Amino acid sequence: MSEKDDEYYMEAALELAQEAYVRGEVPIGAVLVRDGEILARNHNRREELKDATAHAEILVLREAGRLVGDWRLTGTTLYVTLEPCPMCAGALVQARVSRLVYGTRDPKGGAAASLYNITSDPRLNHRLAVEEGILRERCAALLQKFFKERRE
Repeated sequence: MSEKDDEYYMEAALELAQEAYVRGEVPIGAVLVRDGEILARNHNRREELKDATAHAEILVLREAGRLVGDWRLTGTTLYVTLEPCPMCAGALVQARVSRLVYGTRDPKGGAAASLYNITSDPRLNHRLAVEEGILRERCAALLQKFFKERRE
């Protein structure tokens, strides 16, 4: 995919993050793409669903698996506004996602570069290509705004 394609899909993820923000959820959005088509999209919904696992990435993987009729999501790219946590990075490996593109790093919980490197760990049975920094400033700004408002 080209950088222009990556920006297009990250824009879609950012729109979902904005929706999460409006709903009082941590503003993280994700879209899963295969062959230029968005298979699934969602945002964090932990508060709404009262579910600690209701991260955008997990919800997208679940939806895509149901839609394609398989838990193996090879040939897909996940776009997410924040670097995945260990749970989500592990789920991406398990689902055989081919590529991960994320907006901004998570220095407190990131598992694709910041704290851990689950997505590229050679000890695991699958590794993803990883690209970071697409629309970084906008992804980070929305998260910073959300947490600043929470502290006030």
